[in-house]
Amino acid sequence: MPCVADWLNCPLSIAQGIFAQNNPDPEWEGKVTEYFREKLKENNATNWVPSLNDVPLHYLKPNSLVKFRCMIQDMFDPEFYMNIYETVDTHTKTRVMHFGKYRDIAECGPHQEIDLNPTKIVTAERQTFYCVPVPGESAWVKEISFDFFGYMFMSQARVCPSTSYTPSRHKRSYEEDEDMELHPSKQREQHLGSVADIHGSGEPKRLETEASATHQTISLNCSSPLDLNFPLPGEKGPACLVKMYGNWDNFKVNDVLEVYGILSVDPVLNVLNNEDRENSSSPVDCMDTVEEQRVHSPPASLVPRIHVILAQKLQHINPLLPACLNEEESKIFVSSFMSELSPVRAELLGFLTHAFLGDSLAAEYLILHLISTVYARRDVLPLGKFTINLSGCPRNSVFTEHVYRIIQQLVPASYRLQMTIENMNCLQLKPHKDYTVNRLVSGVLQLASNTSLVIDETLLEQGQLDTRGVHNVTALGHLITWQKVDYDFSYHQMEFPCNINVLITSEGRSLLPSDCQVHLQPQLIPPNMEEHMNSLLTAVLPSILNKFRIYLSLLRLLDYSISDEVTKAVEDDFVEMRKNDPESITADDLHRTLLIARFLSLSAGQTTLSRERWLKAKQLEALRKAGLQQQKSVNGNEL
Repeated sequence: MPCVADWLNCPLSIAQGIFAQNNPDPEWEGKVTEYFREKLKENNATNWVPSLNDVPLHYLKPNSLVKFRCMIQDMFDPEFYMNIYETVDTHTKTRVMHFGKYRDIAECGPHQEIDLNPTKIVTAERQTFYCVPVPGESAWVKEISFDFFGYMFMSQARVCPSTSYTPSRHKRSYEEDEDMELHPSKQREQHLGSVADIHGSGEPKRLETEASATHQTISLNCSSPLDLNFPLPGEKGPACLVKMYGNWDNFKVNDVLEVYGILSVDPVLNVLNNEDRENSSSPVDCMDTVEEQRVHSPPASLVPRIHVILAQKLQHINPLLPACLNEEESKIFVSSFMSELSPVRAELLGFLTHAFLGDSLAAEYLILHLISTVYARRDVLPLGKFTINLSGCPRNSVFTEHVYRIIQQLVPASYRLQMTIENMNCLQLKPHKDYTVNRLVSGVLQLASNTSLVIDETLLEQGQLDTRGVHNVTALGHLITWQKVDYDFSYHQMEFPCNINVLITSEGRSLLPSDCQVHLQPQLIPPNMEEHMNSLLTAVLPSILNKFRIYLSLLRLLDYSISDEVTKAVEDDFVEMRKNDPESITADDLHRTLLIARFLSLSAGQTTLSRERWLKAKQLEALRKAGLQQQKSVNGNEL
């Protein structure tokens, strides 16, 4: 069975076999990659690879093959390692060739020493990415991703641990791990018997002597607990040091990846890192500060290492969709779903209409908003962004909270930012570089592509914004207008392009810019808002909810075009509109109506603009503007 195959449980043995057969041919590395690529294509083998997103670290076998769905939060400096080296038996003088790829610690048997002669060592370079789970990933994504194998894996691990590997780390809590990290001597004593001997049989004795000695080096007892640097507050999950061996230039900060690699949680890493701290008595010995070492080499029990064999950027993180839509099987899936698109859209519109208290126009615009995406950039202008300001929301009500809960159930990743004076003055929205520890400190706006950001302005009250508050509000405006976030590198600001769907809920017109303001016009006011919203979610069948999720994710990925004939017709129509109403029809109106026509077409499964969809877009815009004008005349002021 795939779950007990050598390539899954002992991938280093497979790599060792290929290395032994092909050494000194450098092609052995490519053959290892190709071997695992082919294995993962067999019989849905990817489903049998345990995921760090689903399975707790202490149930995973060290040096086994794992996968991890993650976002690159930061990238560290490249590091050199011994790719090929020789060991010498101190008794027989026998020489053995080893490979250092996919390892943190050099392999060295009893009575063996590494030949440190530079002519006997082939060095190579690898890139380390600091990766975190996708920020704001919805609970339903995690639940669906935790497939049958995950359930079976956890059940077997809890009831009957493997005879070849008994996980002992699960007996240590997070606090104990912290204690081990803050008190290196405890870590050394606990793992003394299991430390790998990379220099010969005399090394453990040296470690034991040092463990019992009184240390005069810098104490870490005053250090704060290890910060895993998640962008969003309250996030949980594993952070990993992902070590890439080739083509790392294809990946950048904020990319979402799925990596397959070898899990490294060797406790000797903690011992060696602590030794480096204790033995570096001068800057010449170690250029890194203690704080930087702690961030870049955290305890493996808290931040495991993954040595990547295969990695791919993800188009999306919806587990209900095929990972790649270009494959033949995926095309069949897409074609089948598109055939039933119309009833799914109608059901989704009805569902959202109930959520918006009977306002079908607001529900229609929300569908268009949820399938919008930045499809291109023309100079500095992001094309395809569609930020909606939903005004008319009840103030200090559970309404906006429940609207967000519904969006959370529909999209793979989201976050609700409560726009209060306190939050604006206290939250760190923009990531910034901390040169003391040489890392990028995350901020709330460090989000993956296609994340839904709901900004709740109904909680905003009178108050004074301080300097940080002003900068945060400016950052939100910059994000909405240009789909860029300025990362603060102290000496300069660096723009990072993004693709984040922003929905603003407010009582009146938002303080923030938007592409489209839709004023909520409830047709019913339920006596108990919370009960109404809860019943809405419990009433919808899980199978229907899954269709909504597929619908919204799939339509974002479709191509779209406008024929020359329709383009000419639209231009002529716009000229006629300007003649009839030159005061109120502007170029912005044309751009917005074209955008709405695009999303209306895609929402119906059409990848080209038709005359019918253009007229429908104009009709929607007329209704929206009429609603705004009606509310303005009622209130006597501008919304």
